[in-house]
Amino acid sequence: MILARVKGNVVATEKHPCYIGHRVLVVQPIDGKGKDKGKSFLSCDTVQAGPGDVVLVQQEGNTARQLLGKMSDPFHSVIVGIVDEVLYGTTRKPD
Repeated sequence: MILARVKGNVVATEKHPCYIGHRVLVVQPIDGKGKDKGKSFLSCDTVQAGPGDVVLVQQEGNTARQLLGKMSDPFHSVIVGIVDEVLYGTTRKPD
């Protein structure tokens, strides 16, 4: 699982049929403090994420295919959650 920030949307008029009905977003991997880490990549959205959102990304084709389509579809990465906050340690003080 990868922590990433959504950078933007991808628009394509011509695409593989399995991508019809799916939003593809550009995501930038980040560390726990929000700093960029590595290269950005494309990921299919399943949680209605948008630019600026911090998300959880599963970058493994088998998981993406199980969530999005058939085993022969060319999915490689899928956004599976929107992050509210990143906590360190074992305890959190009540609000």
